[in-house]
Amino acid sequence: MVSHHKRVCRTLLMEGEQMNAAVSACAPSSTSWDSIDWIAVQRHVRGLQARIVKAVQDGRHNKAKALQWLLTHSFSGKALAVKRVSENKGKNTAGVDKVTWNTPKAKTGAMMSLKRRGYTPLPLRRVLIPKKNGKMRPLGIPTMKCRAMQALHLLALEPIAETIADRNSYGFRPQRSTADAAAQCFGVLSRKVSAEWVLEGDIQGCFDNISHDWMIANLPMDKVILRKWLKAGYVYQSKLFPSLSGTPQGGIISPVLANMTLDGLETMLAKRFSNAKWTGKKLQLVRYADDFIITGYSKEWLENEVRPAVVEFLAQRGLVLSQEKTKITHIGNGFDFLGWNVRKYNGKLLIKPSKANISAHLDKLRALINANKATRQATLIGLLNPILRGWANYHSHVVAKKVFNQVDNAVWEMLWRWAVRRHPRKTRRWVKDRYFKVQGGRRWVFSCAEKSADGRKRQYTLLDASDTPIVRHIKIKAAANPHDPAWDEYFESRWGKRMLVSAKGRAKLYRVWLKQGGRCCACLKPVTKDTPWHSRHIVKLSHGGTDAVANLEIYHLYCPRSVQFANVNDV
Repeated sequence: MVSHHKRVCRTLLMEGEQMNAAVSACAPSSTSWDSIDWIAVQRHVRGLQARIVKAVQDGRHNKAKALQWLLTHSFSGKALAVKRVSENKGKNTAGVDKVTWNTPKAKTGAMMSLKRRGYTPLPLRRVLIPKKNGKMRPLGIPTMKCRAMQALHLLALEPIAETIADRNSYGFRPQRSTADAAAQCFGVLSRKVSAEWVLEGDIQGCFDNISHDWMIANLPMDKVILRKWLKAGYVYQSKLFPSLSGTPQGGIISPVLANMTLDGLETMLAKRFSNAKWTGKKLQLVRYADDFIITGYSKEWLENEVRPAVVEFLAQRGLVLSQEKTKITHIGNGFDFLGWNVRKYNGKLLIKPSKANISAHLDKLRALINANKATRQATLIGLLNPILRGWANYHSHVVAKKVFNQVDNAVWEMLWRWAVRRHPRKTRRWVKDRYFKVQGGRRWVFSCAEKSADGRKRQYTLLDASDTPIVRHIKIKAAANPHDPAWDEYFESRWGKRMLVSAKGRAKLYRVWLKQGGRCCACLKPVTKDTPWHSRHIVKLSHGGTDAVANLEIYHLYCPRSVQFANVNDV
C-alpha cells in the first residue's frame, strides 16, 4: 500500500511539473511580483482543485492526498496564498512579529519562504471584541507567514470540504450565504404538512472547544502542519498561553476546520432516523456555522430522541450544546435564526427581521449619531449610508417592508433631535429648511449640497431603507460545488441573475452592452428587451478572470443552438 502511494505521488509530481509549464516562466528565483501571470496561476490552482474533487468523488483518497501535497508545494499555490493575505482588508494587521508585506519585494520573498521543512508557527496575538450579549469574543491574529501558510493549505483543503460537506450547511462556505439558509427554512417549514416543532441548537464556544485529537485524526490535511497550528498557543497582555483545544477565531483556515468538524451531523441524523421521512416525523436540518435548527413532528420526539443523538455526536468532538440558547419551539410561537424571526401566522409562514436585530441596528445608529454631534451634515450622511445600505440589503429577501418604514421613522427622529440640538436659538422651521429638503414628491429628506475639491457641488442624501426593493432569493442547489467544473455554468448563471438585481450590476451590464454596440457577441444581431439574452465572463472567474467590463460579454440565450435568432432585424 505504501509503495503504491509512493508511485502515485511520483506520477502526480511528474504531471505537476508538466502542468507548471504554463507558469514556469514566473517561477525562477529572479521572479518579480509584478511579472506574475495571475490568470495562469489561477488556472493551474483551479485545475489541481478540480482533480482533488474528482479523486474524492471516486473514493481515491490517496490520490487526493497526493494532489494536496502537489498543490501546497507548487509555485502557483504559494503565489495565490501570498496574494490573498497581502491584498485583503487585514493586510496591515500584523501578528506578534509586527511584520506586514506591503511591497512587491516583500511579497516575492514571502512566496519563496513558504516551505514545509523547518516551518514553525509563531503564537497568535489575542484581541477581545465585544459580543451582542455583552460578553467578549477572543480573536487570534496569526503572523503574515502563518496566514499565508493557512491560505496555502486552505486551497488544498477546501475542495474536499465542499465535496463531503452537509448538503444543508450554509455558513463560511463559498457561494453560500444566510439568505440560502433562510430560503431553506422557508422550504421545510412553509407547507401545511410541514413540521410544527423546531429544535434551536447552539454549540457552546464551538471554535474554542473542538478536540485537537479529533481534528488531527479525522481532518484530511497535512497532520504535521495542522498539529503545529493547533498547538502554537497565543500571546495576551505580553504573556504566552498554551492552546489545549479549539481552533482560533481569526485564522483563515479556522472556519473550514470548524465546518468539517460539524459535517456529518446531517448524515448521522439521516442514518439514526432513517424512516423519519416515511413515518411522518418530518426531520430536517438547516445549519449555519455552529447555529442550526432541526425540525420534527413533536416536542417529545425532539427532546427524547433527536437531542440525545446530537449531544452524542458533539461529545465525540469535544463539544456541548449551550443550555442557554438551545430550546424547542412551536412554529406558531416562532424562533429567531440569523437575525430573522421565523413564525407561522394562521398557517402562513413569514420570515421577518427579529426584534433583537432591529434593536441592535437602531442602537448602532443612535451611538454613531450621538458620537458625531458636531460633525458636518455631509460627513454624517457618509457615515450612516453604508450601515443603512448593508442592513437593508441583508433583509431584502424577507418580509421587511413594514420594518423598513419603522426604521426610517426612528432614524428621522434621531436626526431631528441631532439637528435641533445644534441650533437651540433657531426656530423649528429654520432647522427644517436647513437640514431637510424636498426632493420630487418627497419631503423631509435629510440632504445637503457641498462643494467638492474640483469646485463642483455634490448632493449628499441619506438613504431610506424603504427604498430597498424586496427580491426573493433563489436558494443554491444543495449539491452545488464551486470547485467542480461540472457546476461552472450553474454558478455563471447565478452570477448573471445577481447582476440584474442590483443597480450597480445593471449599470455594468449596460456598459457591456454599449461596448458591444448593442449586439450579441456570437451572432452580431441586436440585443433588445424582446430577445432573450444572458451575460458571461470571457475568462471565467475560476480561471483567474475578473468582473471588469472588459472581461464581460452579452449574448443571445439561444446562440449556442442557432446562430440565426428568430425575428431579429438589423438596426
